[in-house]
Amino acid sequence: MPLHRHATGRARPGGTRRIARRLVVLVAAAAVGAGLLAAPAYAEPTVDEIEAQIDKQWQQLEPTIEQYNKVRAELRVNRAKSKDLQKKIEPLALETELAMNRVADLASRYYVSGPSTELGAVLLNANPDLLGEQMALLDRLATQERRQLEGVMKIRKKYDDQKAKLDGLIADQEKKEKQLAAKKKQIDAEIKKLERSLPVTTVKTTNCPTINGVVSEAARVAIRTACAQVGKPYVWGATGPNSFDCSGLTQYAYRAAGINLTHFTGAQWNEGKAIARADARPGDLVFFRSDVSHVGIYLGNNQMVHAARAGKPVNVSPITTMPVAGFRRPG
Repeated sequence: MPLHRHATGRARPGGTRRIARRLVVLVAAAAVGAGLLAAPAYAEPTVDEIEAQIDKQWQQLEPTIEQYNKVRAELRVNRAKSKDLQKKIEPLALETELAMNRVADLASRYYVSGPSTELGAVLLNANPDLLGEQMALLDRLATQERRQLEGVMKIRKKYDDQKAKLDGLIADQEKKEKQLAAKKKQIDAEIKKLERSLPVTTVKTTNCPTINGVVSEAARVAIRTACAQVGKPYVWGATGPNSFDCSGLTQYAYRAAGINLTHFTGAQWNEGKAIARADARPGDLVFFRSDVSHVGIYLGNNQMVHAARAGKPVNVSPITTMPVAGFRRPG
């Protein structure tokens, strides 16, 4: 049979499967070589992602903190009650002691003479006309002694009731104190865990003070970039790298961090997220005057780095030298 008949004939099923498997192996090998099937590299979480995780954990932690506050408030109330009860118990204890002393005197007297001796003396020596009166006296004496004993028992019961309340209160306080200690330990551990998850927050430069609390990587880059420009001249309309005006400096610093800002303070005011002054942190933009005509990069502790004005180079100065209009967070 001619050779071309083999080429045009129907291929055997087993041979087709073998060819397909070889093709799959070759394609897979090529894909691996090209990196197409390689496992994706693990990306470190961004600062924003870490902050989102912290916010989520804090939502779970905050109820525990509030419970801690509640128990502390209850303890203050309970300790006040304990002091009040103690003040009430002190006179009861004295009254009980005095009553028991009277009972002890009665018991001592009857132990020596005995009630039967007194009764016998009355019966043997008494005038028949006075016998009824003497018997009534003995009855009154017995009634008085009985009342004294009953009075002592009432006082003692009142004391015991008050003491039981105090003991229960103290036991409850001790239990709550143990719960507080456990909760505080848990809270401290959670807070330390959250703090460890934060990135390094200190920025040190040669031209700015050491800055703490810089949470965002973009803010760190912007601060370092802006501080590196300290000493360079102010030039109206300049955006660097040799001279700057105020919005030119902030634009230049944040461009290095991958964030684009318009070279205009009014636009930068609207391009950032509004931040309350109490929540401002290093790296935020701080704007001045009612027309937001000046801007700097906040460094914390009421300090900023900015291109001040003509005749003054880029420098670090207090934000209190001008009326603050507000803070914005780029990104």
